[in-house]
Amino acid sequence: MRRRLLGRALPAFVLIAALAGPALAQEALTYQQPPAPIADILDARPTPTASLSPDRATLALYDRANLPPIAELAEPMLRLAGYRINPRNNGPANSRVAWLTGLSFQPVAGGPARAVQLPAGARFMSPSWSPDGRSVALLMDAPTGLELWVADVASGAARKLTDARVNAAAGGAFDWAPDSSALLVRMVPDGRGAAPDVSRPPSGPIVEESLGRTAPARTYQDLLSNAGDEALFDHYFTSQLTYVPLNGRARTLGEPAVHLGAGISPDGRHVLRTAVKRPYSYVVPAGLFPTEISVLDLQGRELHRVADLPLRDNIPTPFDAVAPGPRSVQWRSDAPATLVWAEAQDGGDPRTEAEVRDRVFLQAAPFTDAPTPLVDLKERYAGVTWGDADTAVVNSRWFNTRHETRLVVDPSNPGEGRVLLERNYQDRYNNPGFPVTEPNAAGFPVMRFAGDGRVLMTGPGATREGEYPFLAAMDLTTGESERLWTSATGDYESVVGILDDDARRLVTRRETRNDPPNLYVRNLDAQAPDALTTFPDPAPQLAGVTRQLVTYTRADGVPLSGTLYLPAGYDKDRDGPLPLVMWAYPAEFTDAAVAGQVVDTANRFVRPGGSSHLFLLTQGYAVLDDPSMPIIGRDGAEPNDTYIEQLKASAEAAVNAVVEMGVADRDRIAVGGHSYGAFMTANLLAHTDLFRTGIARSGAYNRTLTPFGFQAEQRTYWEATDTYTEMSPFTYANRVNEPILLIHGEADDNSGTFPVQSERFYAALKGNGANVRYVVLPLEAHGYRARESVGHTLWEMTRWLDQHVKNAPAR
Repeated sequence: MRRRLLGRALPAFVLIAALAGPALAQEALTYQQPPAPIADILDARPTPTASLSPDRATLALYDRANLPPIAELAEPMLRLAGYRINPRNNGPANSRVAWLTGLSFQPVAGGPARAVQLPAGARFMSPSWSPDGRSVALLMDAPTGLELWVADVASGAARKLTDARVNAAAGGAFDWAPDSSALLVRMVPDGRGAAPDVSRPPSGPIVEESLGRTAPARTYQDLLSNAGDEALFDHYFTSQLTYVPLNGRARTLGEPAVHLGAGISPDGRHVLRTAVKRPYSYVVPAGLFPTEISVLDLQGRELHRVADLPLRDNIPTPFDAVAPGPRSVQWRSDAPATLVWAEAQDGGDPRTEAEVRDRVFLQAAPFTDAPTPLVDLKERYAGVTWGDADTAVVNSRWFNTRHETRLVVDPSNPGEGRVLLERNYQDRYNNPGFPVTEPNAAGFPVMRFAGDGRVLMTGPGATREGEYPFLAAMDLTTGESERLWTSATGDYESVVGILDDDARRLVTRRETRNDPPNLYVRNLDAQAPDALTTFPDPAPQLAGVTRQLVTYTRADGVPLSGTLYLPAGYDKDRDGPLPLVMWAYPAEFTDAAVAGQVVDTANRFVRPGGSSHLFLLTQGYAVLDDPSMPIIGRDGAEPNDTYIEQLKASAEAAVNAVVEMGVADRDRIAVGGHSYGAFMTANLLAHTDLFRTGIARSGAYNRTLTPFGFQAEQRTYWEATDTYTEMSPFTYANRVNEPILLIHGEADDNSGTFPVQSERFYAALKGNGANVRYVVLPLEAHGYRARESVGHTLWEMTRWLDQHVKNAPAR
């Protein structure tokens, strides 16, 4: 079970290195600290996060833990059916938890924040406001499990509601009752006992077979693989639904089951639950196991079976494909107890010709009448925003064309919806925003209307000059929208919540190029907002860094851009060209005009965190951040059919731009990226000589290992063999003639970027005589979390670039 259960820390560091000349054996290396001032910035106290209470009176401010020590990631971890859990507390693995360490309540009316008294050394997760805004529930970590606590706004006191038996293995462990008097909690069943012993010798081989049934398997991570895994999954994911009053005795609902979700209806009388059952699968995660979706009463009796879904391991490969049967089942927000869900009308296969792709259904309690069709959709259902008894907005999308449709429907008179708008959802300039939602009395989100009946909208407000968030009012009959407020020039200020019925008083989050984000109360009839918080700059060492939007044009005429960062105190005329790092991530588009949209970031407050490449600014490097790498489909061709050609053209345009500005030397430019950006980096080193070196973190390099689609590629390997082969830098490992640094988390949990991708790419590079260094970060997933891992990653990057760029001889 070594692959599934990480019970002890591995050696302090695992590293494989091949320097110029002969390949070296494994090198014992302890974690290294990055150069000053990076370590100090990494250890700075993170800025708190905030959420507004449903009654609009209080902000909850949450203190965040800093980067955890590697010892936390070394706690035992189980990888089961697509989940990663910590068997000690029956919750998510530490690599997937951003722990909170403190809670205070800030009155919106002003005055000091009131700290909630929590136990010494407390850390918690999943805070949630009660519908009445008087309490916050949270899950507190304890030595033997997770406890449910509740903090009272009026007194600032916090108390424990349950012992350490909350089962958060599948997430979403509790749900507030609509009257705020109780919570529905998933608990570890009484008398569960010890975990099954999976160390015994196997009783036979593991056998799977497929008898002519088409069942394409994507590259899911952390799947079950044997009977021992199945037993562990049953043990840790079985939970007992429990009704826990704030004052009173808890009671159980029904029998224990492998629950993946449970929520109380707006009228507080019904529970919608989702549970999976055997037979389990070794090729898909738990969300696709045989599933029962049912409605219970508050005594745990089943009132209605919504769906009994079979194993769904045969979903077609295109990204618009879905499984047959009910999906996205949830409560309607603005009705006492009405279910809403979607069902594919094309069998779930987008390759099937069909006028109607999805149909949305409603079914009200007592669930004895047949479901009522709400609306038919020509695209895939993408959610509904509820308003009132006769107004809702249904969204649909079609990935293949990046098209979005929003329909206004009347739930009281189901039928054909009225098209409110259609758009390319990648179009940033013409994004109308989305309806503002607020919790209703039951705590369910509903649209917020202006006094004249128009719906309030918020959006990012992207323009050529920058993003300027806005508040608008949209007429749902005509689709016309009026801006009520827009963030001021030079500011980036977004709406957190609306405080009055006329939408004239707002809670906003405001930042500028030089001012860190803080919370304000803004009166639209006044000049200046009133500050609620005074969070400091978490990294004042970077205050002197400059940045500017750089625009340029690709050889085929596509406009491109990137953000150029320059170190504090740099003067081009005095200091001349700098060593430069270009850090990017490609994106696929169907519309060249949308791909070429440029958005300045001059009004944003930017400070790096984690293993960000922007830390290199403290070491004398310039950084061209996020230079456009659009891969555009034209004339009916798929974008990736010309991936290499377009990638090379974009990179060449970016290099030319910074060299012509005089801030970079063509002989001292590096390229880097994470995940798909690592894939890009390897390809650019294989197919160009633009860069002195590359840094590729947690990437995938051989697309034959992801044969049923990857990133935005919907075709299978057998449908587009040449594209898969030509896009794989593994194919061209013999052409990589610049040094390359590979870094990968040993426990990568991202679909498609298994650590074997870097392992085999390293072997291919080494076998072809490349100058390559391969670093494996023990216990780390796709993103690096531990303080030691993050610090060492930045040490590796700085050291590599100093050797191969800053101090490299002319070539």
